[in-house]
Amino acid sequence: MARGGLPLPFQSEWVIFAVALALVGLFSVTLAMLPRSWIAKACKKDRDDEQLFLAPLKWLGGFAAISYLLALVAYLAPHRWNLDPQLMLSLCPLYFVKLTFDPSLVTTFFLLAPMNAAVYGSLGLTLAYAWLAFRKRPSS
Repeated sequence: MARGGLPLPFQSEWVIFAVALALVGLFSVTLAMLPRSWIAKACKKDRDDEQLFLAPLKWLGGFAAISYLLALVAYLAPHRWNLDPQLMLSLCPLYFVKLTFDPSLVTTFFLLAPMNAAVYGSLGLTLAYAWLAFRKRPSS
């Protein structure tokens, strides 16, 4: 049981979330290490094309902002809302911290919410590059 009497999901369910987020993180780190020309070739774009890096940055920023706000909502939500722990763990992995102990508002604002934003920002970056690589190019 977690703080507030909420039942915690089984450990096997946590493994799915952890593995998925670890794979996204590893892919993002690998992508960051690749030369720009390789990424351009995989996305079928010119190396100096602005779209090649502008679109993924927009996705990263959007996902990071939404997940930061979601972490704050998860922290500030009153207990009477009865948020589903499994859903919240998939949307905000650091919700587990709120379930097990009560972090301070400062810790949430400056440590937990930015960590959540980094995790889902990297997911946005991964999805953006996949979108660039696999989308159909308009025929000329």
